[in-house]
Amino acid sequence: MRRRAERGGAMSDLLNGFATVLTPTNLLFAMIGVTVGTFIGVLPGIGPALTIALLLPITFSLDDPVGALIMFAGIYYGAMYGGSTTSILLNTPGESASVATSIEGHQMARRGRARAALATAAIGSFVAGTISTVLLTVIAEPVASLATSFRAADYFALAVLAMVCVTALVGRSVVRGLLSLVFGLFLGLVGIDSLTGQSRFTFGSLELLDGVGIVVVIVGLFAIGETLHAAARGDTPSTVDPVEPRGFLGWLSRDDWRRSWKPWLRGTAFGFPLGALPSGGAEIPTFLSYTYEKHRSPHKEEFGNGAIEGVAGPEAANNASFSGVLVPLLTLGIPTSATAAVLLAAFQIFNVQPGPQLFERSPELVWALIASLYIGNVMLLLLNLPLIGLWVKVLRIPRPLLYAGILLFATLGVYAVSNSVVEVLIAYGIGVIGFFMRRYDFPLAPVILGVILGPLMEEQFRRALVIADGDLTVFVTRPLTVVLLMLAVLALAVPYLPRLVARARGRSAEKLAFAEDD
Repeated sequence: MRRRAERGGAMSDLLNGFATVLTPTNLLFAMIGVTVGTFIGVLPGIGPALTIALLLPITFSLDDPVGALIMFAGIYYGAMYGGSTTSILLNTPGESASVATSIEGHQMARRGRARAALATAAIGSFVAGTISTVLLTVIAEPVASLATSFRAADYFALAVLAMVCVTALVGRSVVRGLLSLVFGLFLGLVGIDSLTGQSRFTFGSLELLDGVGIVVVIVGLFAIGETLHAAARGDTPSTVDPVEPRGFLGWLSRDDWRRSWKPWLRGTAFGFPLGALPSGGAEIPTFLSYTYEKHRSPHKEEFGNGAIEGVAGPEAANNASFSGVLVPLLTLGIPTSATAAVLLAAFQIFNVQPGPQLFERSPELVWALIASLYIGNVMLLLLNLPLIGLWVKVLRIPRPLLYAGILLFATLGVYAVSNSVVEVLIAYGIGVIGFFMRRYDFPLAPVILGVILGPLMEEQFRRALVIADGDLTVFVTRPLTVVLLMLAVLALAVPYLPRLVARARGRSAEKLAFAEDD
């Protein structure tokens, strides 16, 4: 607290962050990030996690982590924006979080209102992104200060909660999610045990003594695995809709503004808090926003035919969720989505560990990152709409060339980092496993969380036992630890609750019918 007072508080830190970002080099990184992110958001099936995974090896040549992390944040933000363009014009969501936008946005485009749909999506994203970044600025440091009271047992319970929540709430099957998590934990345990010095799961290979690098795992799962899966599906780009948006903001009518501004605010209210929860990213808040707008709108007859509220709300929720994701990532070191896990790996490459101490140890870095969100949000608003025609043409890139390029960059990236053919083969082996995981609907996020959080969970578990002289009751004596572990158990039960409720109702109906027959 004394250091924080000496620095002059959050506002002074944020101003220092702006001073760091507003340098030519960092502004260039921000511009590259938002442009590449928008480009990636436009392309169907290629998300920010894959893009950041491909660029991770390049960052090894950078001395300062600030520019690289600013660029990665811009990629994440830009992908959120870019997905709305093709969702509206071509009914081809570039990101899964843009599916809700395509429902009404494409219908508006078919009715000749593409400019209004694109404008409400862009302005709503800007409004939500700005508000959610302000909320991040206000609450991030208090949350980090609160987290400094965590002990080893609390961190163990928190890691368990994060992994279980993402495993249980992402995907259709809890069993598949748990198997993915076990695979990630296995990869995270490969190498030399830091406590005993014994090798684990190396199978006699000297190359595995240092463990399986997080870059190798991420590139294998996302770059190689996702590319193989997309190529196997034989995806082809949709035909371009004849509606050609012209003009800068699309000139929303007065009625459009009146019907949009409340969904923007409500979408922000959905996106920011739900993005901070381990629920898998922006998909849940966007669909919740769409459902809410559909049920409360006085223009229900327009839903399914191009209701502007169905574009404004989900797009706001989509962008607000990103700032929400950064809250647990920066303050607790806990990623709540696959892309957040890749961002965590980017921090670790530069020996920066997000968590309660981040605001004390690296205040310049974290506040520059937060300040870059404000600047990136403005850049995206100014760049997105004028370049719509270019983004649509991007979809005409032949898919074989696109996939071949991704595999080439993935191979070169892994080899540049490790200078080892074995590491490249491991990446392709993981990529093949990732391909079958995608084919049979196994979620990828638990694998990344297992690799990153598994060693942390093991370390804190051992530390707690050492402090307690081997007494396992240390995990049930502190109220905070008990609450976190109970929440983890509850998260495992949540997917089964609807089924249990349905069975209970069915039994009640059978008993009632039997009583009536008697």
